[in-house]
Amino acid sequence: MDGETRLARVRSFIEERGWNYNYSEEDDCGSIDFEYRGLAYHIWEFEDGDRGVETNLRHGGRNEDIFEDYESEILEIMKNW
Repeated sequence: MDGETRLARVRSFIEERGWNYNYSEEDDCGSIDFEYRGLAYHIWEFEDGDRGVETNLRHGGRNEDIFEDYESEILEIMKNW
């Protein structure tokens, strides 16, 4: 997957809502950091045998790893805020 499509659906969702965010990419993994209602959130892709993301979207201050179709799961979490 090329850099143009890394976390593209999540970035589009954030942009549609007008939220400011920072996006970076390293080693073919995308990272998004943003604030929502005064809380800092992150979505960091990783490749450690399996591709996934580490994020604190669901639990605020607590991180969790999501695998497989992680973009769809992230979008569902954010749509329910």
